[in-house]
Amino acid sequence: MILPIQNTLRSRIQEVLAELYDLRPADTPAINIQYPPKRTMGDLGVTVAFELARTLRKAPRAIANEIVESIGPIEGISHVEAAPNGYVNIFLDRVVFTRQILASNNTQAPENTSKAIVEHTAINPNKAAHIGHLRNAALGDTLARVLRFLGNQVEVQNYIDDTGVQVADVIVGFQQLDKATAAQVKHLSEQPRFDYYCWDLYARVTDWYEKDESRLQYRATTLHALECGSNETAQLGKLIAHSIVNCHLATMARLNVDYDLLSWESDILQLHFWSLAFEILKTADAVYLETNGPQKGCWVMPITGSGSSEITTDETNSGNDSAGPKSRTKVIVRSNGTVTYVGKDIAYQFWKFGILNKDFHYEKHDAQISGRDCWSTTSTPTSTSSSLGETVAFGHADAVYNVIDTRQSYLQQLLQQALIAIKHVDEAKRSVHVSYEMVALSHTTARTLGHSDSEDNSKPFVEVSGRKGLGVKADDLIDLLVQAAQKEVVARHSDLTQNSPEAKRISTAIAVAAVRYFMIKYSRGKLIAFDIAEAMSFEGESGPYVQYAIVRANNILRKLEEQQHCSEAAILDEMPTLIDNALTQPSSEIWQLLFEASRLDDIADQAARSLELSVLAKYAFSLAQSFNAFYHRCPVIAETDRAVRLWRAIAVIYCQRQLKQVLHLMGCEAPSRM
Repeated sequence: MILPIQNTLRSRIQEVLAELYDLRPADTPAINIQYPPKRTMGDLGVTVAFELARTLRKAPRAIANEIVESIGPIEGISHVEAAPNGYVNIFLDRVVFTRQILASNNTQAPENTSKAIVEHTAINPNKAAHIGHLRNAALGDTLARVLRFLGNQVEVQNYIDDTGVQVADVIVGFQQLDKATAAQVKHLSEQPRFDYYCWDLYARVTDWYEKDESRLQYRATTLHALECGSNETAQLGKLIAHSIVNCHLATMARLNVDYDLLSWESDILQLHFWSLAFEILKTADAVYLETNGPQKGCWVMPITGSGSSEITTDETNSGNDSAGPKSRTKVIVRSNGTVTYVGKDIAYQFWKFGILNKDFHYEKHDAQISGRDCWSTTSTPTSTSSSLGETVAFGHADAVYNVIDTRQSYLQQLLQQALIAIKHVDEAKRSVHVSYEMVALSHTTARTLGHSDSEDNSKPFVEVSGRKGLGVKADDLIDLLVQAAQKEVVARHSDLTQNSPEAKRISTAIAVAAVRYFMIKYSRGKLIAFDIAEAMSFEGESGPYVQYAIVRANNILRKLEEQQHCSEAAILDEMPTLIDNALTQPSSEIWQLLFEASRLDDIADQAARSLELSVLAKYAFSLAQSFNAFYHRCPVIAETDRAVRLWRAIAVIYCQRQLKQVLHLMGCEAPSRM
């Protein structure tokens, strides 16, 4: 992996700059390391001479020469050159570097003591998960995997809004439209695809409200009952929410997504987290009781800024424009005493950072397919709560990443403002909103999924609406992709049938890679139109393309062992004694592939720092392309020179490992064949 040697290089250059120019650390510019376009120009390029030219009043070339003359030997680096334009070009010791990266099975960074909470998925527990939720889960799960890979302690949380409007509406649907008793709802919840039934019921309730707005009073009454708890309506809401969440977890498990903690909003209310947060806010004068205007009787938070489309007229109030920036207020507690979801989110965010000095009780949830423990909050002590402290502690994060779509950007800013208002400025800086745009469908995919309105070509994509029941259920999409993959796999392999377990395993792996890769390969700020053909392509920029490169590498290594009795272990054991000409010649394609594969940790670091996980997907595709080009230009099995053949095999081994690792970071795996 490349990061350790980059860190060593940075440290040495900083020492050289201090020695040469008496620069204090505060005056030393960042040591930026780039990758020259050709390996013959160097493996790494340092640009610090350009940054220092004005300060030192010297030409970049002169500074570069002075650095090169003073840098001295560095382990793992063959030599250093000053380029005529001022770059400091670094050439790695290829043999030493190759032996190092292949000798260790530990591809993960050393663990550090900082803890990150990644909250993602957070689907309202009122209906089936839809295609948009898959982008959230793919981004959140990939971020968590990348942070762990880089050595961070990571806690993945899934926030369950079981006291909100959406759950209330489904309760109203059962009570007012279906006239169902609690026993009947319980029986229905035990049937397959209860989440699908609630999907349709939610759409019916929405239509029912639109026909007579006075019916919204049922929603208000139900919401109040949910917040109060300990009543029949709250018990019905709990039954519905828990059943739907189990459906959601099953859907996400199909995509290799799992969690450490399920956090229930009802527990936040029952344990009076909001009451504690409210007192903290009042003590800091972060909120006040409005005595005039449309917000009279509400507790509000002053907001300074340009506002947002999220602001609604009953929850905000323009202030005096002459007093500087436009002043607004956000309702935190309504005049009837109920807390808005912003208030509950503030309390939850305070708890994540350990500010409340109060904790949930916990109980173990059902086992996850991955084997990773999943816990659930509860408002009452359990037998496992007392022993929990001996095994794991939740909350108390150093950084919090909330993966929520871009429409919630303003509300995420309110969380930061609340932290600043109570003098927790550092926590506000480490309160990170990982935003993303929505998911639509390509016209072709919309037609495939049965959307008759997809013939409207006024837009290059087809918008969907879960509220109106026109969304694409996540399970339906996964089923469709598995079927498409299975058809292709069976067509390619005569020994497989549609019903064979191996065909199902292969097809499932391909479908998962198709979905997850597609969901992260675009910039988070870009609205994406999901297209089945693009996602499933074995030849385009897709998850299956990366998988195919791994399968191809596996086939090479399998044939080497079968035909020439060269196992992977035997090849690596022989590496120290191999003649290294094939590796050390200036334009060695073996070295180019090994070096490109070694960059994974740097790419993961870039993805984590920028929160742009598309960087990871682009790298996976690029590495797969590099491997496929190597495959065609540098045959392994047919090579007659034994040393060359084994060095090529070594490149295949390492590239295969790194491709597997980058797929794992994206929550995918390579099938046995394709």
